[in-house]
Amino acid sequence: MQSFRLSLRFILPLALVVGLFAYAVMPVVNDMTQRWFVRDLDARSQMLASALQQPLLEYVPQQDQARINQLFDRSVQDGRLFALAFCDASGRLLYRSASYPAALGCRQGTTGNASGDTHQSLVKLPQGKVHVTESPLMQGTELLGNLMLVHDMSYIERRTAETQEYLITLFALLAVVISLITVFIAHLSWRGWINAVKSMLRRDVRSQRSMSAPPEVQPLVGDLRALLHDIRLERQGEGVSAINWNPEKLRSLLHDELAGDQVLVVSNREPYIHTRTPEGIEVRRPASGLVTAVEPVMRACSGTWIAHGAGSADRETVDANDHVGVPPKKPAYTLRRVWLNKEEEQGYYYGFANEGLWPLCHIAHVRPVFRTSDWEQYVAVNQRFADAVVKEAQTDDPVVLVQDYHFALLPRMVREKLPRATIIMFWHIPWPNPESFGICPWREEILEGLLGNTLLGFHTPFHCKNFLETVDRYLEARIEYEASTISYGGELTEVEPYPISIAWPDAYPLSIPECRQAVRRDLNLPDNHLLALGVDRLDYTKGIIERFQAMERLLELHPSLIGRVSLLQIAAPSRSSLDEYQNLEARVRGLALRINKRFSSGSYEPIILKIEHYESEDVNRLYRGTDVCLVTSLHDGMNLVAKEFIAARDDERGVLVLSQFTGAARELHEALIINPYHIEQGAEALYRALTMPEGEQRERMRSMRTLVRDFNVYRWAGRMLIDAARLRRRERVTARIRTQSRKALRRVV
Repeated sequence: MQSFRLSLRFILPLALVVGLFAYAVMPVVNDMTQRWFVRDLDARSQMLASALQQPLLEYVPQQDQARINQLFDRSVQDGRLFALAFCDASGRLLYRSASYPAALGCRQGTTGNASGDTHQSLVKLPQGKVHVTESPLMQGTELLGNLMLVHDMSYIERRTAETQEYLITLFALLAVVISLITVFIAHLSWRGWINAVKSMLRRDVRSQRSMSAPPEVQPLVGDLRALLHDIRLERQGEGVSAINWNPEKLRSLLHDELAGDQVLVVSNREPYIHTRTPEGIEVRRPASGLVTAVEPVMRACSGTWIAHGAGSADRETVDANDHVGVPPKKPAYTLRRVWLNKEEEQGYYYGFANEGLWPLCHIAHVRPVFRTSDWEQYVAVNQRFADAVVKEAQTDDPVVLVQDYHFALLPRMVREKLPRATIIMFWHIPWPNPESFGICPWREEILEGLLGNTLLGFHTPFHCKNFLETVDRYLEARIEYEASTISYGGELTEVEPYPISIAWPDAYPLSIPECRQAVRRDLNLPDNHLLALGVDRLDYTKGIIERFQAMERLLELHPSLIGRVSLLQIAAPSRSSLDEYQNLEARVRGLALRINKRFSSGSYEPIILKIEHYESEDVNRLYRGTDVCLVTSLHDGMNLVAKEFIAARDDERGVLVLSQFTGAARELHEALIINPYHIEQGAEALYRALTMPEGEQRERMRSMRTLVRDFNVYRWAGRMLIDAARLRRRERVTARIRTQSRKALRRVV
């Protein structure tokens, strides 16, 4: 039955095409056939007229009616010639055969055929259609009259109908033959394709055997493998997303899946910084998307976070083991601080990590700088953090969560000391294509370090694909693209996308109207003043310059908004000792000053620039008190500001303008997506956001809030930990099998 239905899919369209072709061709064939027969009658009429010319020249002048009638009667015995008649020059019918229709009369007349030309025409009579030829009878230059030859065309219609029947039969037979041939070939091809696909589906994803397939299937093999991999990821995601993710669920997962195994987090930036001030020691959370994402996870896991202690009072607040409980008011996990001197920090952090790897991985038109001295410090600091991980590990198989590009070498270093550890690394920034990454002089060492991970995560599948292709380009490794795994040095690393998110917030202390009023009061703005917001680190990848230019273009295109709208830009200072960042700050300040001089009037400023640190409570108040949030990154891994803004808008109002070059743009489709390099597009998007009706705002914000709430940071961590638990079970089963095999081998020996 299935085969019959598949056959019909070929036959029915083919039959329809053949039928339409026959329908279109038949009138053309009929017309062509009729013209052929008419031309034949014309030729016969001229021949017959020529044959009758000589007798009529003899009989007509003598008015010999008997001989003329006898001549006409003998001539019409031809089955095709229907009748004959002779009309004089004045148009009177003088002689005719008995079959000549009286209604036909004389067609032309003397004046109409005085030139002596022969005329043919088709005439429709009650008896049927006839072909009439008028041939002039000339005696010298004198016109005696016209000979009328009438041919019966009924035989032509019969032959045309027969031809039409033959053609229909031919087309029907042709359709049947073509259908049978098509179905036969289609079944052979279909069988080959199905066998090839079945062979690939049955194939062990870990093996390296090439799949046999017809040549026409080979171009589709890669696409089909990628599709199968996407389906596998989607099925995994469906099971994970069905869970209501929260801190309690994450703790339960750690207990159920990882049996309470120790969790260690490694990052350069610490979640809490102790700073010495005239009023005493203050605790501050740094402006960092990494801290925003990972800190809620650590509160749920109650593990140990290993980070660089950079605060001026950090050493004063730790114990003898460099530990301090955080958060300060209600400790939920342990912060272990690692100390670096100025030279180490300059080479490892400012040098190799942020002058080398950061611009290398971001397409933001800043050239990476690589120095051997920076690389040496990077290796040394990675080793120091790896030693701290080993020291903090209470078992030989902890779960180690490594964060970001500062520690590309650490996974391999930890693996050498703790081979049974489950090492999970999340790369928070984009991963470039192989050609771009090839700029790095120590590309092989970095890739080898990253392949010390059990699980390596990126924000998007595109970044995963770039990493797999980079390894394929520069290392001798076995790569399974459909399984997204890399086998190197006898160890397996799984590479997966884990879109990072935020913790869904609790209730806010101030309502939306109170936040709007407070924000405008602090900025000395009217209550009805429109306010757009940008919250970023002062970094050249964030598109702050392009954002200011879009604001300027907005005021040029819509001068009615001058004095009614401002852009509040929060730019937290970052890496201020680097030349690129110093130049960026100067450019940002200069551009803001120029635009403000151009459009300011009285106390009004179109751009309100705040280059300073803001606490999370203050930033949340700004999210809730402004009308539009601008995220115009030139290249970004995810960008959590976009998700924080959405989470803060419990009134389902406000508009998010989002760069297409952020990972968040792949999830938050209801935002106004722009190309930040296109200044006019950014200006028009900002205008649309400022003038968007409330109903549209609610529809867009409601959809995005649902996604951010369900796909929160606990789900992000939970997915990684579930995959880690799966890999740990696999490794433990493999280890038991190896142990039993060795014991069996000893007994045999």
